[in-house]
Amino acid sequence: MKQVKTTENTAANVIIRFEDVGKIYKTGQVVYEALKHVNLEILDGELVVILGPSGSGKSTLLNMLGGLDSATSGRIFFGSKEITALDDKKLGEFRALDVGIIFQFYNLIPTLTAYENVDLMNDLGLDTMDSLEALKMVGLAERRNNFPSQLSGGQQQRVSIARAIAKKPKLLLCDEPTGALDTNTGREVLKLLQDQSRVHGRTVVMVTHNDMFAEIADKVIMVKNGTVEEVIVNEKPKDADELEW
Repeated sequence: MKQVKTTENTAANVIIRFEDVGKIYKTGQVVYEALKHVNLEILDGELVVILGPSGSGKSTLLNMLGGLDSATSGRIFFGSKEITALDDKKLGEFRALDVGIIFQFYNLIPTLTAYENVDLMNDLGLDTMDSLEALKMVGLAERRNNFPSQLSGGQQQRVSIARAIAKKPKLLLCDEPTGALDTNTGREVLKLLQDQSRVHGRTVVMVTHNDMFAEIADKVIMVKNGTVEEVIVNEKPKDADELEW
């Protein structure tokens, strides 16, 4: 992977911008500074990997990208919209309209079929994708009537991806999406996520501790001790199915 440290983004198509963002958590008299003076830009349609050790602040950074957590200081923009200026109602609308989230442990409802889990997005009253079409996109149309307990871990994660993309989000956030999967299944899931960026033009941001995933990313954000140490552009990302685990 050829890597170039970037100092300034010259592209006009910036979808996310952090300006001197900090996050402090307080528990009683204990103060913990999770993020400090974060400045970064993510382009529309990029596949971005956030790398860092446990406790580095990468999950906090992901949560703030999706409006799941608020900044203590600084400003966050999504396109021309300043997320840090939104009230709770507007922030909820932003999450509902623009953000899809994929977790490590699927978060499927066990009493609903694969189709019904994806179809939950229709309850949001949004312009959603047809639920069966979303399942087709992840290769699970034929398993639409199966319950989560009747699916493998990889299939459950694919249902989770279908649910996230069914509302046609501009931003897809992934928190260790292959952490509970075996090698071959993990590669399949990574391929699906890469296709969301390359084929469907969504911005995909993935948190992981696995530095091998940097090889498929357009951009890698290195996080350590609550700071962004480096932003690296990958000029020639690999295909996910080329990774050697």
